[in-house]
Amino acid sequence: MHRAQARRVIARYFEDPATRLLHTLKLTPTMVTLIGLALNFGVAYLAAVDLLLPAGVLLLVASAVDMLDGALARLTGTESSFGAFIDSVSDRLGEAAVLFGLLVLFFNDESATGVVLVFLAMVASFMVSYLRARGEGLGIRSDVGFMTRPERMVVLSVGMLVGHMLVPLGIIVAFSTITAGQRLHHVWRQTRVRK
Repeated sequence: MHRAQARRVIARYFEDPATRLLHTLKLTPTMVTLIGLALNFGVAYLAAVDLLLPAGVLLLVASAVDMLDGALARLTGTESSFGAFIDSVSDRLGEAAVLFGLLVLFFNDESATGVVLVFLAMVASFMVSYLRARGEGLGIRSDVGFMTRPERMVVLSVGMLVGHMLVPLGIIVAFSTITAGQRLHHVWRQTRVRK
């Protein structure tokens, strides 16, 4: 319920005006997707060289851009299955890049705890996305759970802005694991009902 309300506020005050601006600039949804991916690569570089504050700011910008490609496609009537596919692939690559940047940072700092947390965050995060995709492949809507990609990006951004990443990564690992469990349970229940 709260997520839906937040989504409506974001759409009204940010997404709709920004989407109209992008349309005026004659950008296509695919171009916006690729801009978002490039920004995430920039975040990865900044994180790897221990420039966490600018990395956090850029990650917020990248996350905002990531919201706009689908909205632009709807506005321009250019929605397509392949466009949605490219958007999902770009999201996974962008998230992997950001986590890899943090992995390099912790490796250079010789922080075994940080390296392990980044690895676990990557596995847990990708399982959340994979379980949704696999559930939907079975015809089951599987978007249950709290720690989805937008929430993970906000948690990472906050960690970068304050300059401490271990606690945010721990939060992502814990809540992504719970979310993955919720999705697994949801799909299991739905498949039992179908029998």
